[in-house]
Amino acid sequence: MQMELATVVGLAAAFLSSLSMAPQVIKIYRTRKTGDLSLPAFCSLAAGLFLWFIYGIMIVAVPVVIGNAVGLSLVLYVVIMKLRYG
Repeated sequence: MQMELATVVGLAAAFLSSLSMAPQVIKIYRTRKTGDLSLPAFCSLAAGLFLWFIYGIMIVAVPVVIGNAVGLSLVLYVVIMKLRYG
């Protein structure tokens, strides 16, 4: 079955957007340092990604759901590590 171009573009956007948080997650994982990160900024980002995730479910848009689920999990990791390591 052939995917629609819009779905392919959406999946590519979801992949790249989610991938953008990976270097931060890897750095925190390796160094356990989060001092320079803003907890309110990451909490706000998490809330926004959660709402985009819910929106994707409501409109049944797989790229929106997948991209925001992955992005949300990465951001939640950052938030948890920020709370844990300050």
